[in-house]
Amino acid sequence: MKALIPAAGVGARLRPHTLNKPKALLPVAGKPILAHIMDDLTAAGIDGFVLIVGYHGDEVREWFARERPDLDITFVEQTERLGLGHAVWTARDILGQDPFFCILGDTILKADYDKLLASTASMIAVREVADPRRFGVVEMDGAQVRRFVEKPDVPPSNLAIVGAYLFRDPAALWRSLDRVVAEDIRTKNEYQLTDALQMMVEEGVPFVTETVTDWYDCGKDDTWLQTNRVLLERAPDTAAGEGIVAPVDLAPGVQLRDSTVGPNVTLGPGAVLENCVLSDCVVGAGTRLIGCRLRDSLVGESCELRGVDGRVNVGDFSVIDLQTDPADKPARKD
Repeated sequence: MKALIPAAGVGARLRPHTLNKPKALLPVAGKPILAHIMDDLTAAGIDGFVLIVGYHGDEVREWFARERPDLDITFVEQTERLGLGHAVWTARDILGQDPFFCILGDTILKADYDKLLASTASMIAVREVADPRRFGVVEMDGAQVRRFVEKPDVPPSNLAIVGAYLFRDPAALWRSLDRVVAEDIRTKNEYQLTDALQMMVEEGVPFVTETVTDWYDCGKDDTWLQTNRVLLERAPDTAAGEGIVAPVDLAPGVQLRDSTVGPNVTLGPGAVLENCVLSDCVVGAGTRLIGCRLRDSLVGESCELRGVDGRVNVGDFSVIDLQTDPADKPARKD
């Protein structure tokens, strides 16, 4: 079975980190978001992928050509970002009439994929949430879905769609999405997948739900850090040694000098820390931190921070120098 992964969005809520890279390649617990998703699906037996790309799509292609060259991936360009329904619709000719699994490119599930993929009917993964108004929601009729609603002001249930779907009747999906696009049916100014799913229900296509509990969203800075923490805690092996408070993920080339890192810290390749203390942080490749005390922070690639104490959220190539003693400022090596 193939898996469809829409990953064309600009990731506006994750700026500044997405100003010069796609959200799908942001690091979490030692590897990009997309790598977590595709590694889990491969382990579950998915043998082919259709990846919807758009914003910085060439970087996604290059990453997989370099890091996962053996994967069977077809890339589809979504030239206009007109909603999730439109993203799925762009892959209709590639996917054809065979059943397929779909998961959003910023959603990491630690679920029983064998169970999700074994459903004989079309399936929607759901989870109970406190505020369903922020999500697509399903209303049930016994064991089957009665209705799909996108971000309702008055939710018919607290069952949120978590962004994972199994389509057993692709022909019905394509008919519904063709109608959504042809008739310019928009909800919140976008072509919504939930509108097409509701058309399928009205056509008589049965949908069942599977409840998942381990659903990790990387769409905002706070949820990115939360997902990093949870995945590090779940990892079977993380870095150990002097100055390391597990769980921590250290990429190749990381240098720690008179520093303490952890818990819940991810350091990208070539990061250098001198006289630092970090907890609950994600630090990008090639970044240099001197005399910093950081917590709950996101630091991009190739940054240089000196004397920073507290929480920061800075993108690639940023420089922050709060050291006041000239003796603490070694010459930069460009």
